[in-house]
Amino acid sequence: MNPNRVGRESERTSLRMATEASNIPTWVRAFVMVGGLLMVLGGVIALARPSILISPTDQITGGVHIYAGYFAVRNVALGLFLPLMLFLQVRRVLGSLMVLVGMIQMLDVIMDCIEGRWAIVPGVVLLGLLYFFGAARVLGAPFWSRESWV
Repeated sequence: MNPNRVGRESERTSLRMATEASNIPTWVRAFVMVGGLLMVLGGVIALARPSILISPTDQITGGVHIYAGYFAVRNVALGLFLPLMLFLQVRRVLGSLMVLVGMIQMLDVIMDCIEGRWAIVPGVVLLGLLYFFGAARVLGAPFWSRESWV
């Protein structure tokens, strides 16, 4: 294969990816930034005052502190990496993270239903769906489609 041709194809691919990265819709950019900020704040709250995250009648035990720490680390990591990937314009990684966060939200919905927290279910479903729709816009196809991953 001609090395000049490979170089030109690589340049075209880089240019196409850069152009596509700048075409992320404004609502997706805003949602990723606000969502990332809220995830970081949730993590900080879980570390600083885990009592805010539970019922007023529940006790804060050692186990609650341990799981609050895990929750905090997960949220802070995802909350920092979503905007970072947006800033770096890494579409595939951003889309993959958005699918992951959307799936976490949907699994949270299942737990909320099992535990009877009906008041927050609609909001969590909406967040999950927005992450899925945003990921589809970033990846160019819904996550269940092969085109979004190759």
